[in-house]
Amino acid sequence: MKSKSGNKKLWIAIIVFVLMIAGAIGNHSDNKKENPGRESSAATESQAATETETSTNTEPDGDTEDFVTEGVISNTYKTDSSSAGQMQVHFIDVGQGDAALIACDGHYMLIDAGNNDKGTAVQSYLMSQGVEKLDYVIGTHPDADHIGGLDVVIYKFDCDTIIMPDVANDTRTYDDVVQAMKSKGYQTTYPVVGETYTLGGATFTIVAPNADYGNDMNDWSVGVLVQNGNNRFLFTGDAEEKAEEDILSNGIDVSADVYAAAHHGSKTATSQAFLDKVSPTYVVISAGEGNKYGHPHAEVLNCLRAAGISVFRTDEQGTIVATSDGNDITWNCSPSESWKAGEPTGSSDSTANNSTADSTTSSGSSDAGIVADASGSSNSDSSSVMVHITDTGSKYHSAGCSYLKKSDHEVTLSEAKNMGLTPCSRCNPPQ
Repeated sequence: MKSKSGNKKLWIAIIVFVLMIAGAIGNHSDNKKENPGRESSAATESQAATETETSTNTEPDGDTEDFVTEGVISNTYKTDSSSAGQMQVHFIDVGQGDAALIACDGHYMLIDAGNNDKGTAVQSYLMSQGVEKLDYVIGTHPDADHIGGLDVVIYKFDCDTIIMPDVANDTRTYDDVVQAMKSKGYQTTYPVVGETYTLGGATFTIVAPNADYGNDMNDWSVGVLVQNGNNRFLFTGDAEEKAEEDILSNGIDVSADVYAAAHHGSKTATSQAFLDKVSPTYVVISAGEGNKYGHPHAEVLNCLRAAGISVFRTDEQGTIVATSDGNDITWNCSPSESWKAGEPTGSSDSTANNSTADSTTSSGSSDAGIVADASGSSNSDSSSVMVHITDTGSKYHSAGCSYLKKSDHEVTLSEAKNMGLTPCSRCNPPQ
């Protein structure tokens, strides 16, 4: 009995012990049920912290994205400017005519080449600038003072693309150019308004001609807008008022920093409406000293002066060079300050009347009409003194020099100097 009683007590102790453990477990479970938010709260706080961190990381991503977007816009602008090349525009002094060399990143375009007697001079100038091949040649229209020298240039240089208007001229000058092209196997590329070409880091867009102008050769002129970064140069050949109106109507923005005055500064071109739209800072006038047309005309100079435009003139300053880096334009000389209108050969009386038409109203009043000075500073001697050059020589000469036996071309002293030529020691030409 004693043994059974002892066993009974042992079992009771075990049962009590089990019940105590079960109670403890139950109490722990009840505590969890009574505070269900504690672990959940910790998890929530952890999740919130994670979300906060994610949110914090997301905001900079958003800012970065916005910044990148703005940067793309900014970089697009900068890329346009930075993709611009080092461009030089040479307004070559060819007397009463036009010739411009545009060089950008080792690529070259020639717009016109002066009169028939200027071909070799233009060739020599191109060679002095390191030109071996021309990417583009533009003969703006079939007048001798623009395409007269092109046959020499085409013979002497390889030309990738030759652009001329789809109009012929029944002249020996025009035929010479056509024959030169045939001899080299070249075809004419006709201008299409709005078409854009690449020249190194620069581009140029055709802006004219916009219509069939019949026998009016001037209005057939090929017009091009050259752009290097943010700098723009406009060339319109001899386009006159009707062609200018058509250019303004074709939808192309022709605003430009530099405008090569059409038709050598003639009053039949550069209308006020056209000048207002182009709104140039600089104008370059290519004309010959003492030319028989009286270019540039006083009316045009008056408009330019009234608009505060800086003017450069080949008849006064020789070859003019503008350098563009895509943002800024620098020049090899200072703007002209004479405001002197041209004086037609043998027509000094009409010129005097033309140049001083409003002189009585302008005197003593800055608000009165501005009139070009008919008695401006005289041209430099080097622009009027004539010397002689050969096809390949590095010197310039006086007439009759023995070195001129094989080839002889007359140019002005300023032209010879601009080509980098030096005086011959044998004949001692003017210096």
